[in-house]
Amino acid sequence: MLARLVLASLATLAFSPVFAQEEPPEPAAAKPFVIPPDINKHQTIVAAPAAVRPIRVAMYEGPGAPGVDNVEASARQLPGIRISRVKAQDIATTDLSAHFDVIVFSGGSGSRQGNAIGDAGRENVRNFVSKGGGYVGVCAGAYLACANFSWGLGILDARTASSKWRRGQAFLDLKLEEAGEPLFGSVSDSFKVRYNNGPILVPAGRADIPDYTPVATFLTEIAKNDTPVGIQVGSPAMAVGTFGEGRVFVSSPHPENTPGLENMIPRALLWAAGSAGE
Repeated sequence: MLARLVLASLATLAFSPVFAQEEPPEPAAAKPFVIPPDINKHQTIVAAPAAVRPIRVAMYEGPGAPGVDNVEASARQLPGIRISRVKAQDIATTDLSAHFDVIVFSGGSGSRQGNAIGDAGRENVRNFVSKGGGYVGVCAGAYLACANFSWGLGILDARTASSKWRRGQAFLDLKLEEAGEPLFGSVSDSFKVRYNNGPILVPAGRADIPDYTPVATFLTEIAKNDTPVGIQVGSPAMAVGTFGEGRVFVSSPHPENTPGLENMIPRALLWAAGSAGE
């Protein structure tokens, strides 16, 4: 027993940037998240896209994805969109490129999603994106895209700033970066977004993946449960990148069920689809 304790202590000291055991949380069911009535002052912060084309979207449905309903409801605002829910066991065997323009992983638990689709599923998603497919990941789906988890996809040159992820939930202030205007239009003022333990992203420094570009940035933070203070402000709330021929969009917070931001997911889907469907 003593030998095992010593080995465990040494393993903790020899900290690795690959956080194999850390997993983003499932939303807490005991304490429902209440949206304050004055969030974004009932304004439409991000307008609906002016140019819309039919796109085909695969939405992961399975372990670790309780947020799929919210993301799908937001996505269905796009006229002509075709959405198919794909089970974990089918991710590995489906010819994604033949049937879809974009694949979506919603909020919940990134590790559960990654482990559910398995090595073969993760490789199939990577191949889909590298051949020109789009990827949209929200909260857990953003964790899943990162390059520092043993269960991750490694399609975004990003890692998490800390292995302590349980920062809490709140409505935080964001600002849109200039690079975000092609996706979301012009938004000059800061705005609120729902946050629930999403990743704090920093560059992973992978030579084989192009650098990501922040398109929205956190202006405020929450740091409960002994999580690091000061690392969230100024970090990317949303980012885009490329992987092979494909496009990757990730969002740490939840625009899909934040008043005024419902059009962000449809716009992200259109961007991730690239020229597909035209």
